[in-house]
Amino acid sequence: MPRYEYRCRTCGDTFEMSRPMAESSAPTACPAGHDDTVKLLSTVAVGGSASAPAPAPRAGGGGGGCCGGGCCG
Repeated sequence: MPRYEYRCRTCGDTFEMSRPMAESSAPTACPAGHDDTVKLLSTVAVGGSASAPAPAPRAGGGGGGCCGGGCCG
């Protein structure tokens, strides 16, 4: 179930709630019980690293053990 971030306009508290997507904009109370809350726009972080580029072909040709596009047996 997705988590959504909300902010209470009364006390300024920011909190998260897990709820179905269909209920993401439905009114919700803050943990202190105040009803004046607003849903915040969340950002998504994507992690990872790029792979290293392929090595450049060697001078003088050579296919790394392959002959004419097919592997030699």
